[in-house]
Amino acid sequence: MTFGLSLAAFTAVHVVISLIGILTGFLAIFAMFKGNTPRGLTGLFLLTTILTSVTGFLFPFNGVTPGIILGVLSMIALAIAVVAFYVRGLAGSWRSVYALTAVIAQYFNVFVLFAQLFAKTPALKAIAPTQASPVFGATQLAVLVIFILLGRKAFKGMRA
Repeated sequence: MTFGLSLAAFTAVHVVISLIGILTGFLAIFAMFKGNTPRGLTGLFLLTTILTSVTGFLFPFNGVTPGIILGVLSMIALAIAVVAFYVRGLAGSWRSVYALTAVIAQYFNVFVLFAQLFAKTPALKAIAPTQASPVFGATQLAVLVIFILLGRKAFKGMRA
């Protein structure tokens, strides 16, 4: 179901939405370092990250894939982030809950970004032909470590 778009056009829309979500996600995380949550930026991050998962579910697939599992996990994190931000107004511990779930959702997006880069970029595919390749694993481990550090700093900033 690609809303009347060719698969290539739908993929392009999905990628643009994803990249906007990733960019605004990093900006939102950096703002959290100082305890800030700019309303417009945060709203755009949450919206585009939700749309990334939703449009990801619309691609043709057979059975459950790792992408579907990450999409579901991302939607769970995003649902909690939306409740923390819009329903609970970041009151009390909801500030920390928002920081953690927003960083987790951003991590999932960046994880998929690197998976797609390795799958679709010839130079990267040459050095890591499968997701079982050590280079791919090392890259994803580095991404995870970076996000643990970002999450820790965002968590601290939102608690201050």
